Amino acid sequence: MLRLSRFRCVSAVTLCALLLCVPGVRADESAELPYHQQKNLVYAEVHGVGLLLDVFTPRSQPNGLAIVDVVSGAYHSDRGKLRDHKQAQMFDIFCSRGYTVFAIRPGSIAKFNGPEMLDNVNRGILWVKEHAKEYQVDPHRLAMLGASAGGHLACMAAVSAADAKSKTRVKAVAVFFPPTDLINYGGFKIDISGEDQLAQSIRRLITPKGSETIDVSRLDELRTAFSPARLVKPGLPPFLIIHGTADFMVPIQQSRVMVAALQKAEVPVKFIIKEGGGHPWPTIHEEVEQMADWIDGQLK
Repeated sequence: MLRLSRFRCVSAVTLCALLLCVPGVRADESAELPYHQQKNLVYAEVHGVGLLLDVFTPRSQPNGLAIVDVVSGAYHSDRGKLRDHKQAQMFDIFCSRGYTVFAIRPGSIAKFNGPEMLDNVNRGILWVKEHAKEYQVDPHRLAMLGASAGGHLACMAAVSAADAKSKTRVKAVAVFFPPTDLINYGGFKIDISGEDQLAQSIRRLITPKGSETIDVSRLDELRTAFSPARLVKPGLPPFLIIHGTADFMVPIQQSRVMVAALQKAEVPVKFIIKEGGGHPWPTIHEEVEQMADWIDGQLK
């Protein structure tokens, strides 16, 4: 997602697509899938642009519970990112357990900055709660998940809804390899005023369009406000964070600082470390199963 000297091959907006190495599902297998898929439902309109989600409903007995899946990779949320989640068997695994999954796409960096994408995530959560009766799910027992940029946005949505009465609050948060600290990345403090690709990528993510000349102190405020590890408060919902030790796109340090912040605030958190895991890894569906087990425990 973001890069340091030892992560020269990547940047915040040029991540390779999530889960490309995981085998996909053939078209002729669609009848065997454990879900029905509704495509491209409009959950909000922003400046004349429609924001889309897909709904995956279980073919078997629904359990009345729902997942909000934040679909974003490298801060892009095209349908290719949705296919990545499908290839990781996220929808197969959760729908086979009776969950309804709302895969929200919060827009891409070409159109929105990070805080605007966060607003779009919150619009998606509100849409799910408003339509809970229609889909026969409990709006008070939602779990939220995401991976990479989607994990970052999911963490931001969670920490920004610290109040238990917040309309966008969810019951549990589960994420893969999320960026969480835009100030200290991989153990190094980022020079936000620098002209390297990393600094430029962060500025593009956190600043409003047309605000490229904003001063350094304000840039520090903006990146702090978009670093969930620095915004953790007591009373947040439980977290599950999964990260690989060989991730050269989002260093595992990013999950470690989030876990430490949650522990300090006495927020329940489980941290699963995948030895040798990259961004992602071929058997990530096994960790998706662990994620589903954990969410079962939180929601049921």
